[in-house]
Amino acid sequence: LNFKPGFNKMVTDSGGESQWVDGDFVRFRYGLPEKICGWNQLSVAGETLPGAARAQHTWTSIAGEKYAAIGTSQGLFLYYGELYWWEWGHRQLGRAIGLVWALGFLVFLLRKTIPVGWTGRLLFVGALGGLQGAIGWWMVASGLSGEMLDVASYRLATHLGIAFIILGFLSWFIFLLGRSESDLMQQRRAREVKLFSISTGLLHLAFLQILLGALVAGISAGRNYTDWPLMAGGFFPPEPFSITPLWRNFFEDDGLVQFMHRIAGYILFLFGLVVWRKSKSSGNDQVRFAFNAVMAVMVLQVILGVMTVMYGAPWTLAILHQLGAVFLWVLILRARFLSGYPPQQHVRRV
Repeated sequence: LNFKPGFNKMVTDSGGESQWVDGDFVRFRYGLPEKICGWNQLSVAGETLPGAARAQHTWTSIAGEKYAAIGTSQGLFLYYGELYWWEWGHRQLGRAIGLVWALGFLVFLLRKTIPVGWTGRLLFVGALGGLQGAIGWWMVASGLSGEMLDVASYRLATHLGIAFIILGFLSWFIFLLGRSESDLMQQRRAREVKLFSISTGLLHLAFLQILLGALVAGISAGRNYTDWPLMAGGFFPPEPFSITPLWRNFFEDDGLVQFMHRIAGYILFLFGLVVWRKSKSSGNDQVRFAFNAVMAVMVLQVILGVMTVMYGAPWTLAILHQLGAVFLWVLILRARFLSGYPPQQHVRRV
């Protein structure tokens, strides 16, 4: 949205005091928006919008989604339904997580209770958290420039990817800290090398699928092509390379992005079956059970993915699908860890 200059009492007659100027029950007083019946300056949840007022616009999309945009001399502020509170809560949660890490690390460091060799690893996790915060701001900034009203899907995928990397390291560290060093050394000698190797491949493939899912979410590609297993009646989406240059289609064309997410999902599921079949030959009950859990959640995730597409990606199903990805990610990590460090199995006497 491009707001034309004006509506500022200091530079134009259009913003004269007590006049109505291009807004819903809003007038402009000394260059600041003022709601009729009481506001001296516009604020949302205690945050005052900076800059001289320009205009306010409200509209409803074809899907019935309500938007409000307020322009000032310093920027355009867009509000979408309850989106503000989601964004506000997300930022506060991120800050709280950083604070919990910092306080916890300092307490353990001062009490000298950090295990030998773990200080660097814990600092590494904290550094990833700081990087994630910076990437979050970088992502948000992409929606505040030019005519964009959404964040760039590439940056959204980067932000989500770092989140899963952090979750992966935390999960792996938790698994390691759950065993003594002597047990880990002994169990590593019994590593099921082949199963450990192919489960690593499964982990990488799952990560790629998660990034593709972020691209789908970033351009709302899940709301189009709601038939399955075909797409608009065909195997391939119509006109998948309509954007120039060619490479942008793999990131921005909704049909092609959804197609890649579907195909990657099929490949991930088939490879998951191969890994699961291989795990059946393990002599360790806990290892077999871990891969059974991976397969069970993978089946559920496929069902959720198909339902999400066929129902046009309502937020409830989309959130469940994303939570499924989180559970699957952790379960793959756990199964990989158990195949790399199979716990000692006791034989019961009959």
